[in-house]
Amino acid sequence: MPKLKLKSSKSALKRFKISSSGKKQHRHSRINHFNARQDGSARRNNRGQDVLAKPNKKDIRNLMPYV
Repeated sequence: MPKLKLKSSKSALKRFKISSSGKKQHRHSRINHFNARQDGSARRNNRGQDVLAKPNKKDIRNLMPYV
């Protein structure tokens, strides 16, 4: 019987990105709507990508085995 390959989670592939150095990155939360009530520094801090917290890295590695 052939060895079965693991499937990558398509939702995880869309939500998380691996940097060239191997860090797992994700989008900041609280940036979709209702941003007018935030001050400018809060909006600036939410731009770009954020590095994934250490306890969550193992879960993401299981969702994306070949990335």
